[in-house]
Amino acid sequence: MQRIRMSLTYFKDFGWEPEVVTVYPKHADVLKDDLLLESIPKDIVIHYVNAFEKKWTRKFGLGSLALRSIWFYKQKVNSLLKSKKYDLIYFSTTEYTLCTLGPHWKKRFSIPYVIDFQDPWHSNYYLDKPKQDRPSKYWFSYRLNKYLEPIALKKVDGIISVSEAYINTFYDRYPITIDIPSATITFGAFETDFEIAKKHHDSLRSSVLIENENFINIVYTGRGGHDMYDAAKLLFEGFKSGLASDYSFFTKIRFYFIGTSYAPNGSGKKTIQPIANELEVGDYVFEFTDRISLYNSINTFLSANALVILGSNDTEYTASKIFPYILSRKPILALFNEQSSAYQIIKTCNAGTIISLSDTETGITNIVSFLQSLKNPVLKNDTKWDLFETFSARNMTCKQCELFDKVITYAGK
Repeated sequence: MQRIRMSLTYFKDFGWEPEVVTVYPKHADVLKDDLLLESIPKDIVIHYVNAFEKKWTRKFGLGSLALRSIWFYKQKVNSLLKSKKYDLIYFSTTEYTLCTLGPHWKKRFSIPYVIDFQDPWHSNYYLDKPKQDRPSKYWFSYRLNKYLEPIALKKVDGIISVSEAYINTFYDRYPITIDIPSATITFGAFETDFEIAKKHHDSLRSSVLIENENFINIVYTGRGGHDMYDAAKLLFEGFKSGLASDYSFFTKIRFYFIGTSYAPNGSGKKTIQPIANELEVGDYVFEFTDRISLYNSINTFLSANALVILGSNDTEYTASKIFPYILSRKPILALFNEQSSAYQIIKTCNAGTIISLSDTETGITNIVSFLQSLKNPVLKNDTKWDLFETFSARNMTCKQCELFDKVITYAGK
């Protein structure tokens, strides 16, 4: 959703007129954020579809929004394609089951389709992990995704991904995709979101962040998970080293990890706090699993003294969420696998202190150094903004449209 939302302002600049098909918000069992509507141009045409009620489908073990709404998507888009000429269907969602409708519409209406991969669809990452570390219903979702992914990929006309590694995986699994247009495009940096957050600052004050001049608050917002164990462990090892060498200052530091679980509010399982407790620094770490809105997240960034970003130990993982962190213009400490695109972006733009998960000894030293630098309440921001501009939402939309143009040419051959 966020990719499309940030692109809607710019599609027409590059010759494309978008219409959106989405499910009615009442059917989505996620945090609602009405302020997001302020970022969408008023002239965008939006078509809404229904979904089967979760209270009924849950009896059959089907809680997924994609499974509950796929029939309604099919009927609605069938109707649209019958009534008007469209050039392309663009799937930009992590509800990947919907992408299996692409081959149907391509066969029936001769319309090409593009899939945007913001996360892996069928992934082997958790196969060798203990059962307690796997996502809920992993057994079912793994088998379903293994079956559905090839249905969509063997007929796809174009692929966009936030990670080059995802695309290379498809090349290996489905050699036919080697010959179609593809592009690695990160999410864009969208300044408009900061304008909206500042406009509503008074109503967005953090309910978890303890603002006290005696504390140095370091904030992370976003999911947790066992694949971030290495990053969290390294962070807390560095902090523990700092406590040993400069106790009076480091005891002022507080870490906040907010919105770390996708589970319904009040039922999330902490995955960061236990690591801090394991290293005996839990008194300085606070984890809140309940999700918060994008603009609450931005407001929390702006209220913090510094930010920390945890990366996954999965080599294919990329954190598209880094751009709001950078746009906050706060000191950033980021811990990533060196193969992550996020690592390269932060390093290239000099947007923060970047720590490699593979270099523990140097990492601890650099973490301590970063934390000590927070003694200076007014740190100079050395981000190379001219380089960072290449990652703006407008430029990322341009790249999407360039791929759309290639798909149209490719499909017309």
